[in-house]
Amino acid sequence: MNQTSWQIEDAENLYKISHWSNGYFALNEKGEVTVKAQENAKAVSLIDLIDGMHIRGKTMPVLLRIQNLLEKQIQLINESFAKAITDSGYQGNYRGVFPIKVNQQAHLIEDIVRFGAPYQHGLEAGSKAELMIALSMLKEPGPLIVCNGYKDQEFVELGLGMVKLGFNVVFVIETPAELPIILESSEAMHIRPVIGVRAKLFANAAGHWTSSGGDRSMFGLNTRQLVEVVDKLKEADMLDCLQFLHYHLGSQIPNIGDIRKGVREACRYYIELVEEGAPMKYLDLGGGLAVDYDGTRTSSVHSRNYSLQEYCVDVVETIQLVLDEKQIPHPTIVTESGRATVAYSSVLLFDILDVAGFADTKLPERREDEHPLISNLYYAYETLNYKNAQEVFNDALYYRDEARNSFIRGNLPLRVRSEVEQIFMVIMKAIAVIINDYPDALSEPEVLKTMLADIYYGNFSVFQSLPDAWAIDQIFPLMPIHRLTERPNRATIIADLTCDSDGKIDKFVQNGELVRTIPLHAIREDEPYYLGVFLVGAYQETLGDLHNLLGDTHVVSVYIHQDGNFDFVNEIEGDSVSDVLSYVEYQPHTLLSNFRETAEKAVRSGRITPAERQKLVSRFEAGLRGYTYYEQ
Repeated sequence: MNQTSWQIEDAENLYKISHWSNGYFALNEKGEVTVKAQENAKAVSLIDLIDGMHIRGKTMPVLLRIQNLLEKQIQLINESFAKAITDSGYQGNYRGVFPIKVNQQAHLIEDIVRFGAPYQHGLEAGSKAELMIALSMLKEPGPLIVCNGYKDQEFVELGLGMVKLGFNVVFVIETPAELPIILESSEAMHIRPVIGVRAKLFANAAGHWTSSGGDRSMFGLNTRQLVEVVDKLKEADMLDCLQFLHYHLGSQIPNIGDIRKGVREACRYYIELVEEGAPMKYLDLGGGLAVDYDGTRTSSVHSRNYSLQEYCVDVVETIQLVLDEKQIPHPTIVTESGRATVAYSSVLLFDILDVAGFADTKLPERREDEHPLISNLYYAYETLNYKNAQEVFNDALYYRDEARNSFIRGNLPLRVRSEVEQIFMVIMKAIAVIINDYPDALSEPEVLKTMLADIYYGNFSVFQSLPDAWAIDQIFPLMPIHRLTERPNRATIIADLTCDSDGKIDKFVQNGELVRTIPLHAIREDEPYYLGVFLVGAYQETLGDLHNLLGDTHVVSVYIHQDGNFDFVNEIEGDSVSDVLSYVEYQPHTLLSNFRETAEKAVRSGRITPAERQKLVSRFEAGLRGYTYYEQ
């Protein structure tokens, strides 16, 4: 297909935006990525949003939060469970809770509480700090506050205080050591709390977090410990407080079969607790509702082989089927879906600053006294055809490696090695042209694509904004957000601003397969080129670190109206250099004072003038106030 025949549909087919976007993102006729939360709403271009940010003084990179998508996901999760419950005749209810650890940012939690209020959508806290967030954010009784994690006396007493105020706080026992604290604090404060237990299921799930389930999982009670908790509650005359069963198979469960197995086993625990005399009311499935990051709709670790509605139906019907056999009343179903709630609502936007590639590599001029390695490579190049492409590829690799080894041993001059590398790359480019027409001419075409890939330097930090891409090889959808009426003809990998070899993105999904390069457009001089990384709302802000002291990006929250107009509802300045220095225990004013003293010594010694000193000090001060990322 030539450049002139490239269509928007080809861009859609290449980047598979409709497969992973849940219907929220699409392409317009100008070749720009658009967003909308409602089917009948007008789509808004991300380029228009960037223009609005620039007017407001925000430069790249920016984390864009789209409030509508968060609102829609909360609505979908609650209404999908409501539909499954109604359609099956299930006699219980559904209550969602958001695990604060997935994204603790204050404005996002505020939005979750606000958008979740019509559904009594609650919060889950796994630490004392997260509990204090939950206690301060939820203003009215009704939603659940599920207390997981290791709990000390202060943690328990904070929660019990909210029980006195009428709030629905549940204390989930994760380890046997927590029970005495809960019992003693409850007696001292004259409160009968709702107590839950986390069961350590035998079932586990595939994916990155498979160790969250199974009998070797870190948290939860095994069968012996569960029986001991029941007996101790009976001894304390508090078995009536045990009303809540919780389990967690792990985040991002790709296979619906694993989810069903977990629910079935949890129901057996629930039945046994009821038969022990506990007035059980809640069954909490924990997290696990997956996001289809790669758009393949399969059971791969980056995808899921089920829809949201199928998930809800399978959960409801499995509980109903197992409990009906024992004529046990249906519990309120609780899920702690964090990833599926917030992932869609955040997009990392950044520009490309520079390119390193081999587009202009040319053959060097031949000489009568040329090195034999050069002669051999020229012969390989001149005899190359589609029939011997694999042989030439192998020979070229051999000669290039010979040149490198000879150089290391001191037997090859730098200029000769440079010419060898030039001819090698010209051969590789020629083979790449051949395999476009004859794909089977090379056994491992991906190796060649990686070898020829341009490096696009992005204005961001993988470690700060996409830590899972580095730490666990998480795949995030990445694509240009404009120029999609043009064919992207450069095979690329993405490097960030850090001086770390791991600061890159070189794993992508294309046509359901993992590849090492992504097609992007050639960079035009004096024209910005923007990329978007999508589905980054879960964990990335919380896990990000200060690699190379690149701090938090600007954060811009927008709310998009049905008519396509949008409001910038919140803007958070990214970290300044001064901010990140203070995080690692430097005092910016001390640094400035030290620099002033150093510059003054230079004035006294005559190396600079007082005027030059003032310029240097002003630049230092401006640098402390500046953004940690590249500023145009």
